[in-house]
Amino acid sequence: MLKMLRLGLLGILMVVWFVFGLLICLLRPRHRTNVYWLSNRMMHRACPLLGIKVRISIPQECRDLGPAVYVANHQTNWDIMVLTGAVQPGVVAVGKKSLVWLPLFGLLFYLSGNILIDRSNRSRAIDTIRQVVDKIRDSRLSIWMFPEGTRSRGRGLLPFKTGAFHTAMQAGVPIVPIVATSYATQIDLNRWDNGEILIEMLPPIDSAQWQREQVRECSEFVRTVMQNKLIELDAKVRRPE
Repeated sequence: MLKMLRLGLLGILMVVWFVFGLLICLLRPRHRTNVYWLSNRMMHRACPLLGIKVRISIPQECRDLGPAVYVANHQTNWDIMVLTGAVQPGVVAVGKKSLVWLPLFGLLFYLSGNILIDRSNRSRAIDTIRQVVDKIRDSRLSIWMFPEGTRSRGRGLLPFKTGAFHTAMQAGVPIVPIVATSYATQIDLNRWDNGEILIEMLPPIDSAQWQREQVRECSEFVRTVMQNKLIELDAKVRRPE
C-alpha cells in the first residue's frame, strides 16, 4: 500500500516537474542554471518521499569554484533525486544520446542545457569531448559526469572510463569527486524509514599535474580517492533497521 502511494505521488510530481521544467526551459532554453533549478531545487526535494534523509557535505572551496569537471559514483536510477542535491549553479551533465528518447525526462534533459554524446561512435565521442571543452572555456560551464559509464547496482565502484579526465585535462579545469554511500539495495518503497544517504563533495584535484598521455594514471588516482572515501562513509552511515 505504501509503495503504491509513493509511486502515485511520484507520478504526480513528475508531471508537475515536466510542466514547470518545460516552462523554464522554453523561457530560457539551455540557460546555464536550468539544470541546477530542475535538479537541485526540484527533483532532489522529493527524497523524503522515498523515506530517505540525504546529508550533503560541500567544502567552502567548492562553492565558488568556477568551471570544473564533477565526477560521481553512479548507482541506480534514484541518483536523479539523490545525487542532484550536490549540483551547483552552472553545472550541466553529459549523457548518452539515447536519453533523449526517455518519456518526459529526455526532452527536459536536452532543453535544460545538458550535453548528449554518441558512445557507439568513438570518432564522434572524441569530437564531443572537444565540443564540451569549448563549452567549458567559452560559457564557463562545469560538467557533471559518471566515469563508471553505467549504474553499478550494488557492485561497488566500477572501473573508470577516461572521458571525464580527458575533458578536465584539455579544458585545464579541476576535477571534483563526489561520493555517495552505497544505497543500491537500501530504498524499499514499502518501508517507511529507509535510513540516510551521505554525499560528500571532495576538495578539487588539479588536473594540470598530469600530462595528457597520463590520463589513465589520473583516472586511477581519482578512483582511489573516491574508493577510500566510499569505505569511510559506508562505515558511518545510518542504515534502515
